[in-house]
Amino acid sequence: MEIVSPSPYTKPSIRIINNPHNTTHEIHHPYNKYNFNFNSPVNIITTSTTPKSPIQIQLPLHHNRPHHKKQTEFIKPSKKPTTTTTTIVDVLRLMDALGIKIPIDMYISLIKECIETRDSTGAVELHRHIGRSGIRLSLSFLNRILLMYVFCGCMENAHQLFDKMPVKDSNSWAAMIGGYMESDDYEEAVDLFVEMQKYDYANNDILGFPGSWILVCILKACVHTVNLELGSQIHGQILKAGCCKDLLVSRSLINFYGKMGCLEDADYVFDQIRGCSTVIWTARIVNYCKGEQFGDVINVFNEMGREGVKKNSFTFSSVLKACANMGDDGGCGQQAHANVIKLGLVSKGYVQSALVNMYGRFGLLREARRAFEANGEKRNAACWNAMLSGYIRHGFCIEAIKILYEMQAAGFQPHESLLNEVRCVCGSINN
Repeated sequence: MEIVSPSPYTKPSIRIINNPHNTTHEIHHPYNKYNFNFNSPVNIITTSTTPKSPIQIQLPLHHNRPHHKKQTEFIKPSKKPTTTTTTIVDVLRLMDALGIKIPIDMYISLIKECIETRDSTGAVELHRHIGRSGIRLSLSFLNRILLMYVFCGCMENAHQLFDKMPVKDSNSWAAMIGGYMESDDYEEAVDLFVEMQKYDYANNDILGFPGSWILVCILKACVHTVNLELGSQIHGQILKAGCCKDLLVSRSLINFYGKMGCLEDADYVFDQIRGCSTVIWTARIVNYCKGEQFGDVINVFNEMGREGVKKNSFTFSSVLKACANMGDDGGCGQQAHANVIKLGLVSKGYVQSALVNMYGRFGLLREARRAFEANGEKRNAACWNAMLSGYIRHGFCIEAIKILYEMQAAGFQPHESLLNEVRCVCGSINN
């Protein structure tokens, strides 16, 4: 008997083969594309004994039907590719295991790799391996090792190597001084610079360093160590060498004298420069602002405009601070604000907070609020504190409390002193 379904949406076809020895039931289903041989019994119920009588076919239930299962026990699970990082130590161990002598060019490449990866462990192991190799180390190669230690933050190892070096040049001293400056050890940087002056090559030309940046570092160290004498001596040697045209060094000298409170010396350096840039002019304005000579700030700012020098956000930050301390009811500040709008610097964080602070000091709270909202939600903590301080200074308790809630919602915390002032203002109003 054979029943064939014309389409995959009808009942499956069944073929029954009778023989004297066995009865085979084969089920052919459109979805049985794998030709599985289902051995589960098929119950055939006949309603009549005649061959032409209709038959009813009862297929096995779903839970009795065997499922095709992937034979995963014969398939090894594929391993996910993992990215492994080969360290300097791994390379050295591999070369030792293979018995291969490392050439000096490969050592230089490994030193560069250590500098890029800041691998302090690899730097120490690499230096030891170089020492065991027995190769002759030149001064330039020792400077590379020294620089490797500095970049990896191993200043103790660097200093030990530096002390053992039989010969040093300006690169050796510059690497050590720069390393101590990077680690904020200004005293050690100054001591090394003073020690360097004992050597002949240092006495001939202070600018024998590989670049003027090392002088900038020393002047910065003089500010942190409050060493006016050394900074003045450096200035004298720069004048002697005739290198005052270096704008980077000149700017550092202006900053140095300004932070030390020697504004006349800073002006002297400024007057020696021709064609001063925005950075140099701004450094001079910052010095006057820190010295609370606010009238001179305005004068230098106006002179800067007459010279046609471009102003930036740092320039206006100091100028607006000076305007806030002028007794003109905000007139000078409003003129500066007009320049800020003209140059498109209103959205700058330093300028915005300075505007809010300036208007808040004079009680022009509407203008302060406009400046506060000019940059949308992109406000820094200084801007929030300036707006809060303006409300507190003029007794607007409710507005101050609102700003507090808005400030906290924006993820900023006010200064503790401002919180105390809010309590005092609100307490006095309640009383």
